[in-house]
Amino acid sequence: MPRFATIDVGTNSVLLLVADRTPEGEFQPVLERAEITRLGRGVDQSRRLSPEGMEATLAVITAFADEARSLGAEGIAVSATSAARDAQNGAEFLSAAQARASVTVEIISGELEAQLSFASAYMDFGHEAAGPLLVIDIGGGSTEFIYGNTAGRVEFRHSYDVGSVRLTERFVRTDPPSPAEREHIRSFLRETFSTLPPPPPAAELVGVAGTVTTLYALQHRIEPYDSARVHGATFTRAELEKLVDQLCTLPLAERQKLPGLQPKRADVIPSGALIMLEALRALGLFGCRVSDRGLRWGLMAHRFGASRP
Repeated sequence: MPRFATIDVGTNSVLLLVADRTPEGEFQPVLERAEITRLGRGVDQSRRLSPEGMEATLAVITAFADEARSLGAEGIAVSATSAARDAQNGAEFLSAAQARASVTVEIISGELEAQLSFASAYMDFGHEAAGPLLVIDIGGGSTEFIYGNTAGRVEFRHSYDVGSVRLTERFVRTDPPSPAEREHIRSFLRETFSTLPPPPPAAELVGVAGTVTTLYALQHRIEPYDSARVHGATFTRAELEKLVDQLCTLPLAERQKLPGLQPKRADVIPSGALIMLEALRALGLFGCRVSDRGLRWGLMAHRFGASRP
C-alpha cells in the first residue's frame, strides 16, 4: 500500500500523521505525533514569528519529516495556518523549512483550513449522525466554524481570529486569570460569535484539535493520553462550565499538575476552554462530540486521496 505523511503546523503545536492508503481509498494510521512549539508566540501584537518559536518549530518539522521518510512515506504535505498567515516574516519561515527539512510548507487560508477540518470530521462521523454536522476547530491563533448538510457538503464556513494563544496574550495578565480578564474574554467572544448563523435543526457539533481533546482528557483524567478513549466521545455544556471554573481559578503551577493536561498547554487552556464554552452558547447547543483527528487527516485525503497520484 502507498504510504504518505502530513504535517500540520499550527500556532501552538505541530502534528504528524503517517498513513497507508488502502485499495478502497481509506487511510490507516501508521504513526501520529504531536509537539507543542508555540510558533505563534507574540504574533498577535508583533505580527512577526519569534526566533524562538521558529527555531523550535523548524526542529520538530525536520524531525517529523525525517521520521516519515524513514518509514517509507512517498509524499509529505506540510500546511501552516494562523500564525504563519499573520506574520510579516512568514516567507522567511517557509524558506527555512525548505532548506532544513527539504519540505514545502503551504500556508493555507482560513477557509481551506475550515474545509479540511470538516472533511476529517465527516469521514468519521457524517454517516452515523442523526442530522447535519457542525465542526469547530479551536487553534492557538484562530477558530473555524463549519456547517455541513446531511450529504457532507459545506454550507457555511468562517475563520475567526480568536485562539487559545492569541486570547491569552491579548487579555491575560494575572495568574490565574482575574474575574475581570475572564469577563473581557467572554464579552469579546460573545461579540465575535454573534455573527454566526443559527445551526440547522438536529445538527451535531464535532470539536477537533488539541483544545477540545485536552478538555475531554481533563474532564475524565485520562493520563497518559489515550486517543482510543477520546476519539468519538462526547462532553456536555454543563461539564464544560464546571471545568472552565476550575481552570480559570487554579494558578498555572496547579494546572500543570492536572491529569490529562500537557504542561506546555497549561498557560493557554483557560482561554481555549472559554472559546469552547462561548461557542456552545452562541450555537445554542448543549454538547459536543470529540475528534482526535482534524486538519492533518483532512489534508491527507485532500492531497493523497484515491483520485490523486
